[in-house]
Amino acid sequence: MAMYLIGQLAKLCQVSSDTLRFYEKNHLLQPAGRSDSGYRLYSEDNLSRVKFILRAKAIGLSLEEIRELLDIRLEASQHSCAEVKAITQAKLDEVDMKIKELTRIRRALKKINDACCGHVDDDASHCSILEALNDSCDTPDPIGGTKSCCSRHKK
Repeated sequence: MAMYLIGQLAKLCQVSSDTLRFYEKNHLLQPAGRSDSGYRLYSEDNLSRVKFILRAKAIGLSLEEIRELLDIRLEASQHSCAEVKAITQAKLDEVDMKIKELTRIRRALKKINDACCGHVDDDASHCSILEALNDSCDTPDPIGGTKSCCSRHKK
């Protein structure tokens, strides 16, 4: 069975040794043992585990979600696919909510940005962006009722 030192495992996984230590500290990875001189030793199972962690991170799963999946993977016969799917479905729902919020933010930014003339020669005293963001403005949400930037540039 192949055994790797931390630097070797890091190189195989294209991560830093610090990343592997971080995974250890967060109980995602445990060395298979230690060498006679006290160096951490990692097995093929550790290599597979790190690759699993990296793939899970790449699709946006948190360390806690990854830990749950690793626990299920360790005793897969004791768990159902529904348990695994529930974790990914919850993440998918979270991503959908973030997309919805980012879409709302983009719409608001675009609306106030489009209402501003943005001319270099105009001073900002009549800037519709500043007005839309002003606390004293009647419209708390910049999406509603954005005016043109200045009287010279009616929308």
